[in-house]
Amino acid sequence: MIHRTAACLGCSVCCKSSWNQLQDLCRLAKLSCPALGISKRNLYDFEVEYLCDYKKIREQEYYLVKWRGYPDSESTWEPRQNLKCVRILKQFHKDLERELLRRYHRSKPPRHLDPSLANYLVQKAKQRRALRRWEQELNAKRSHLGRITVENEVDLDGPPRAFVYINEYRVGEGITLNQVAVGCECQDCLWAPTGGCCPGASLHKFAYNDQGQVRLRAGLPIYECNSRCRCGYDCPNRVVQKGIRYDLCIFRTDDGRGWGVRTLEKIRKNSFVMEYVGEIITSEEAERRGQGYDRQGATYLFDLDYVEDVYTVDAAYYGNISPFVNHSCDPNLQVYNVFIDNLDERLPRIAFFATRTIRAGEELTFDYNMQVDPVDMESTRMDSNFGLAGLPGSPKKRVRIECKCGTESCRKYLF
Repeated sequence: MIHRTAACLGCSVCCKSSWNQLQDLCRLAKLSCPALGISKRNLYDFEVEYLCDYKKIREQEYYLVKWRGYPDSESTWEPRQNLKCVRILKQFHKDLERELLRRYHRSKPPRHLDPSLANYLVQKAKQRRALRRWEQELNAKRSHLGRITVENEVDLDGPPRAFVYINEYRVGEGITLNQVAVGCECQDCLWAPTGGCCPGASLHKFAYNDQGQVRLRAGLPIYECNSRCRCGYDCPNRVVQKGIRYDLCIFRTDDGRGWGVRTLEKIRKNSFVMEYVGEIITSEEAERRGQGYDRQGATYLFDLDYVEDVYTVDAAYYGNISPFVNHSCDPNLQVYNVFIDNLDERLPRIAFFATRTIRAGEELTFDYNMQVDPVDMESTRMDSNFGLAGLPGSPKKRVRIECKCGTESCRKYLF
């Protein structure tokens, strides 16, 4: 909501209503208000919130209109020529045709809709509005360049409840992230690193080429330049910390895997895509929460076991777009452990890089049970995602869960 001061007919009113809501109030009260752009000319122009029903009488099409700012009881039947909401009309017919095909295997609408079909279209319109609000909320909270869109053309599920979008780790009770004490003094971190730059100071290799693509094999850690380094924002050793740079879409899968994520842009091989972000908790707390998540049918626990299994990332309630990424036995994302401002090896940042070129429109996936060289001590034992169900027992004592990735190399089970 936005704080506004409305001045209608000389009165000042402090409120938390949006501009559109204030305009609706003026129209309901039949008041002109120059400050809100309401005049006698547009006083009776009302906005269509969504369309509820459809009928055809002779050759005239009519729509039952839910007006924004008015209760359902004030909805009215209007001929098509009275409606100027082209986008809403197109979406209504798109939803109608899709549901007619699903129910009756035909797309031409009847002259009258049966009540169950009309009710479905109302629920779909309400869901679409809820998803748009969620999309706006996600983009308002993101601190990264890449935009987020949300799409569900499969069922009537709306946004997940009680999910808060965050851009970096949320630290749980009793856990401290120690800030790095020193940084590099390089003039050119890639071509002329002083003392090996930040990776060299930790006895590791420089992770990126001049295009920002990772050149380390999976299992080796990435050490980026930090807040105490003399290099600037454009340093080639600052990649993960810049956040998501691609436009991505959270979408509902049509094969029972719940929500998924697809890229809206081409992603080059070895490019950084996103971090796995959530709340850092102890493994003991993860065990306790996991038992509750199992009863709900889904968890979002990702063990930080680079050197020892002490901490876990829980993205059930706090997270970015990563908890919606599905599993695949043949994934296009690879996990790397990254260290930037915190060098505690028990608390790495988890970054996803593209294993190959990923086409625009392709779903993003990673292997929930990825196996890499055990000498490097890296694994990614994520307990579940949005689409999984029926996880009896604690996350440390799972039963085998059937895999639905559908790839030729599918192992048939997630764990």
